[in-house]
Amino acid sequence: MKRTERRHLKENELASLTRSAREALEGNRQQVQYALIAVVVILVGTLGYFAWRGSVQGRAGTILAEADSVAGARVGPPPAPGTPSTGLSFPTEREKLQAAVAKYKLVADQYPSTDAGMFARYRQASVEVALGNAKEAVGLYQQVIDRAGDKLYGQMARLGQAEAQARSGQFENAIATFNALSQQKDGPLPVDGILLQLGQTYREAGKTTDAQAAFDRLIKEFPDSPFASDARRELDTLRRARARVARVC
Repeated sequence: MKRTERRHLKENELASLTRSAREALEGNRQQVQYALIAVVVILVGTLGYFAWRGSVQGRAGTILAEADSVAGARVGPPPAPGTPSTGLSFPTEREKLQAAVAKYKLVADQYPSTDAGMFARYRQASVEVALGNAKEAVGLYQQVIDRAGDKLYGQMARLGQAEAQARSGQFENAIATFNALSQQKDGPLPVDGILLQLGQTYREAGKTTDAQAAFDRLIKEFPDSPFASDARRELDTLRRARARVARVC
């Protein structure tokens, strides 16, 4: 085939391909437009989501800071006339805690999926414990556990929930949680502190042998722990109690 004929053949093939592509594009113009619109919507939605999320986190953090201010407020009579104000204050500790619970609940209810919201729910639960509402706190801690899972907030909530369960007389549930947490040596929570709480819960439940084992483990595995002296005092108390019982018998 001559060079000129080959060139014309290639030019014809190129023109045919160009024409076919144009016809395909024309025939699918609506689908292409829809696809482009979809891409734009996704991009705008993604950018909008991150902007919204940042805004939500910001608002949640602001209200959380207000709640923390209430929780840390001064307790006592208002300043005398003519003296400078010392900031937010409450007449009694209980009134302060009740106001703090309301603030933390507001953050947690409005922004439950944010870090600020989860921490607010955790703080709400801990303040309820301080108010003597341990049974209420158990459910609040569970909400944090359900959302946070094995993350730090979830681990902290499990520990708080076990304490609330012990305070409300749910000793078996509390012991099970403390036992599980005490096995997580590489976890974020202090195992020595958990062992002290475990031993104390065993003692309160009347299981003195198990209590002694928990205190012994604390002293053996963490001899330099600040909780070790507490464990030794607990052991001394248990021994004296057993000695009194033996003398009576």
